[in-house]
Amino acid sequence: MRDTYSLYEAKAKLSAIVREVRQGRRIVVTMRGQAVAEIRPLTPPSVGLEARLDDLAERGILLRTGSVTKPPKVIERKAGALERFLADRHK
Repeated sequence: MRDTYSLYEAKAKLSAIVREVRQGRRIVVTMRGQAVAEIRPLTPPSVGLEARLDDLAERGILLRTGSVTKPPKVIERKAGALERFLADRHK
C-alpha cells in the first residue's frame, strides 16, 4: 500500500489502512494536496521516555543532542514572588 492518501481515498479504504497501521506503518492523509493528518500505531503505555524521544528523533520531529544528566540550575529565586505578581495584577 501507499503511504499517502487523499481524504476521499482514506474514507473508502479505512479498513485496509487500519490493517497497515496495525503492522507498524504510518499513513498520511491529505486535503487538496496538503498533508493534514497522520494515522499511526499507538505507542504502548509501557514504552519509556527515552524510547519515545528516540522515536520522535527518528521521525525528524525532535533533534536529540544528548541526555540531560542534571536538572537546570535555578538562576534567581526571590521570596514573595507570588505576592508581587498578584499585587502587580491588581494595579
